[in-house]
Amino acid sequence: MTRLFAYAVMALLPAQVWAEAYNRPVPQAQSATAEFWFFIASLTLVAALISVAVLVHKR
Repeated sequence: MTRLFAYAVMALLPAQVWAEAYNRPVPQAQSATAEFWFFIASLTLVAALISVAVLVHKR
């Protein structure tokens, strides 16, 4: 039984060598809508950081 398992492993091991190489996906360009919402999110983050700085400075 042990030999049968060893032979099966030896037979299936080279299949990993024949595997296809990984091709990285090509990044797509951002749309104007995505850039707009990223800008809004950036402004919101900056406003939150400023408000926290003001609150901490008052203490």
